[in-house]
Amino acid sequence: MSVNHMRFGIFLAPFHTMDENPTLCIDRDMALVQHLDSLDYDEAWIGEHHSGGFEIISSPEIFCAMAAERTRHIKLGSGVISLPYHNPFMIANRVAQLDHMTRGRFMFGFGPGALAGDAYRMGVDPEQQRRMMHEAIDVIMPLLRGEMVNAETDWFKLQDARLQLPMYTEGGPEIAVASSRSPTGALAAGRHGTGMLSIGGTSDAALEAHSKNWVTCEETAAKNGQIVSRDNWRMVTLMHIAETRQKARDNVAFGLKRWTQYFTDVATFPIIPPGVDDPIEYLIETKSACIGTPDDACEFIEHLMRGTGGFGALMQLAHNWADWEQTKRSYELIARYVAPNFRKSNFLRQFSYDYSTNNREKFVNAAAKSVENAIKNYEAETGKEWTNPRGQKSQAAE
Repeated sequence: MSVNHMRFGIFLAPFHTMDENPTLCIDRDMALVQHLDSLDYDEAWIGEHHSGGFEIISSPEIFCAMAAERTRHIKLGSGVISLPYHNPFMIANRVAQLDHMTRGRFMFGFGPGALAGDAYRMGVDPEQQRRMMHEAIDVIMPLLRGEMVNAETDWFKLQDARLQLPMYTEGGPEIAVASSRSPTGALAAGRHGTGMLSIGGTSDAALEAHSKNWVTCEETAAKNGQIVSRDNWRMVTLMHIAETRQKARDNVAFGLKRWTQYFTDVATFPIIPPGVDDPIEYLIETKSACIGTPDDACEFIEHLMRGTGGFGALMQLAHNWADWEQTKRSYELIARYVAPNFRKSNFLRQFSYDYSTNNREKFVNAAAKSVENAIKNYEAETGKEWTNPRGQKSQAAE
C-alpha cells in the first residue's frame, strides 16, 4: 500500500551527552524545532524522561507550549506522556489546554513509560505499567469527548470527573500511542481508534514485528467498532544524511559512540550488540539506520515502505550523532531532496517540464513566427527597417 502524501518529522527524546551545559542543550532542542519549522517539516514529538541523565526533558507539554510560540505551522506532540506517572484527569486537562493554546497544533502521544528507572523513582511497578496505561487511556478518551467519568483503580479514583473546556479542535486533537515490540500499543490504538508511533528499530526483524502490530491494531479496531488508517501510522527510524557517504560516516563519528553507550549502560535495550567493532557499518548493514546521501535515504524509506506495507509519516529519532551544523544540514538535505519524492511535490512540475521539452520545436517555431509577424507589421506601418538589439537586420527586411 502506498501513502499519497508522506509526512516528515522528528521524535525528540532528546539525547545529550553528560559533558554539555544542559540549559544550552534544551535551547538547542528548541532551535532544532524552529529549524524544522522553517524547512517545512510536519511534526515534532517531544519525549518525557525523568532519569538516566541523557534524556533531559521531563515535561513535553511545557516544551510544546513554548515551541508553539516560536514556530508557525509545525505540529507538536507529546512523544510520549507516560500515563502511569500521572493522574489521568490531569493529563486530559493539560491536553485540552494545549489544544487551545496551540490553536489545534498539539498532538497527544501516550505510552506506558520507557525507562524502568523512571518508574522505580516514582514507586511504580514496571510489571504494572502496561496495565496502568490501558486503565488511564480508558478514562482519558471519554474525558476528551466531554463526557463525565466515574472510575476507580488501585492507583487513581475519578468522581464525576468532567473537563471544564471543550476541545478547540473539532473531534479532539490527533492521538497516537507508542508501540514497540509488544502488542500493548497496538491493542490500545485499535481499541480507541488512534494513530500508532512505531519505535524499536527498522531492521528486518523489527519491521516484521511492526507489521504484526499493525495487523493487531486493525483487528482490534474492527472488534471495537473503530476505524484506523495507515495515514496515522508513524515509523520512527535513524538517519543522518550528507552530500557523500563518506562525509555522512565522518559526521556521525562525532557522537555515535557515546549515544550507543547510553543505550548499553542505562536504557532498556542496547542498540549495538556486544562485540560489534564498527557500529556505523552494523547500523547500515542491518538497516537499523540510514547513514549516507539523499539518494540512499530515498532507497531506505522505500525499503521501510515495502517492509511494512505502507505508513503515513516518517519520524527521525533525533540523536545528535553529528555536530550541530552538520545535524542541521542533514535535516535540510532531507527536506530539499528526500521529502519531495514522498510528498509528490514535483509531479506537476515534472509533467510541465516534460511536456514543454517534448513540444519545444512547436513552441519555438510559433514564438519565432510571432516575432517575425510583429517586425513585418512594424516595418509596414513605419516604413523603417527594424534592427534588433544585437545590431542585426530583421529577416523580414531581407
